[in-house]
Amino acid sequence: MPKLPGMDIDERPRPKGDLASQLATEVLDPYSQDELNERIRLLELEIMRTVAHRDKASAHRAAAEALFRTPPPSGEAG
Repeated sequence: MPKLPGMDIDERPRPKGDLASQLATEVLDPYSQDELNERIRLLELEIMRTVAHRDKASAHRAAAEALFRTPPPSGEAG
């Protein structure tokens, strides 16, 4: 997907056919209780993986911004 002018990667629209959209429209009626519990377990693991990646990326970005930030003129509190 090409980057739109003035937009960060996180601001781009999500593709209509992504996996989260497909999962949200899937009919769950055919699944047994055990299959639904396993699905929930797998989705919770994926949520934890995604949150960990987001947090790592956020920390990495904050460290990079701190490294390249222009220090305030001397005599001013930063």
